[in-house]
Amino acid sequence: MSAFPSMDSWSQNGGALIASASSVLRRQVLDRLHGRCHPVQQASGGADALEKLQKGSWQLLFVDRRLPDLDASEVIAISQRRFPDIQVVVLDSERDAVSMREKNANRQPAMTCAPESDSHADGARFEPLPGMIGSSTAMRQVYRMVRLVAPRPTTVLIAGPTGTGKELVARALHMLSPRSAKPLVIVNCAAIPETLLESELFGYARGAFTGAVQAQVGRIPAAHGGTLFLDEISELPLGMQGKLLRFLEQKEIQRLGTSESMRVDVRVIAASNVDLAARAMRGQFRQDLYYRLSTFPIELPPLAARQEDILPLAEHFLACMSAAMEMRTPQLSPEAARVLQSHSWSGNVRELQHVIERASILVENNDSIRPEHIYFPEAQHCENLKLVIPSEVTKP
Repeated sequence: MSAFPSMDSWSQNGGALIASASSVLRRQVLDRLHGRCHPVQQASGGADALEKLQKGSWQLLFVDRRLPDLDASEVIAISQRRFPDIQVVVLDSERDAVSMREKNANRQPAMTCAPESDSHADGARFEPLPGMIGSSTAMRQVYRMVRLVAPRPTTVLIAGPTGTGKELVARALHMLSPRSAKPLVIVNCAAIPETLLESELFGYARGAFTGAVQAQVGRIPAAHGGTLFLDEISELPLGMQGKLLRFLEQKEIQRLGTSESMRVDVRVIAASNVDLAARAMRGQFRQDLYYRLSTFPIELPPLAARQEDILPLAEHFLACMSAAMEMRTPQLSPEAARVLQSHSWSGNVRELQHVIERASILVENNDSIRPEHIYFPEAQHCENLKLVIPSEVTKP
C-alpha cells in the first residue's frame, strides 16, 4: 500500500470505519492506522457501512471504490450529507497495488471529480439502490421510481412477493430522502397482537389501562421528522385502518388515556405481499386507506422475472459471507451457475441467500461451489444433499 495520506491532523477522539469486501485490503488499512483511531470497525459493503455509520461516532471513512453492492460515490455522497464532518479516504486496489487518496469533506470525491453530464445524471437514476443488487430491466425501473419519489414526502406503497426486498426499498427511500438524519421506524403489522396495536402505534399515557405504570411513546411519534415503514400492511385490522387513515389525513394522533391531539411529521411507507387492491374490492381492506397509501406504488418483481440478476446476487452473498468469516471467497462453477439459473425461486432473493449460505458451508475448503453443494429444501431436490447424509445412515 502506498501514498497513504498524512495522519498528523487525525485525532484519536473519533473512530474509523473501513468499507471493503476484501479482508486483505481491510487488514492493510488496519496495519497503517496503528491504533490511532478508536474504535475501528469493518464493513463488508456499502449498505453495511451506511448502517454502521448510524451507530457510532466516526472521523474517518475508508471506502473501497469497488464495493460489492453499492457505487462508492453514492456511499460517499450519502455519508457526507448525513455526517458533514467525516473525512473520506478512497481505496483503490488495481493489479494488487493499493493506493489511497484523502478526499476533503467539502469537495467532490476523486473518482467523480469530473463534471457529470446530463446523460450521466440520467443514467445514475438506474444505478442499484443502497443495499440492492441487480441490473435487470425490471430492477432498473424500480431504482428509477425510488429515486424520483425519495426526495418528496409522498406516501409510497411497495408491493411484491415475500423475499423480494421490500424492506431494502423502504430503507433506500429513507436514506435518499431529506429525512435520512431522522429515525426510520419499522412496524411489522402482522407481528403485533391486535389488542396492542393502537398503544404500540400511538402510545399511551400513564394509567391509560391496567399495567400502564408509565407513559409510552408510540411508534408513530418516535418517527417524528423521519419515516414510518408499515410492513405487511394488509394484516392491519379494520378497526385500526380507520385510525391510521385519520392520522395520514390530519397528521395528528391521540395517545390512549388522553384527550389531547399531537401533531406528528412522519413520511409513511407501506408494504404488502398480497394484492391490496383485490382485498379492498372484497371489503377486507378499506378502499379509502388503500387509495391513500398507494399514492405512489412501486412493484417489486419476483426473482424469476429478473434472471440476469441471479448470478450477481449469488456472488454478492458469497462475497459478504466470506468477508464476515474472513475466508477466501469460493467461486461458482459453471455447472452450479446453471443449477441456480434453472431454479424457479419461489422464495425469491431470500431463498437464494439461504441457498448460497448453505453452499458456502458445504463447500468446506474447496475453491469452487459445485452442483452437489446446492441444496433446495423441496423433496424433488433432496438428491443434492449428498454431502450432508453419510452413506451409512441409509443402510438398513
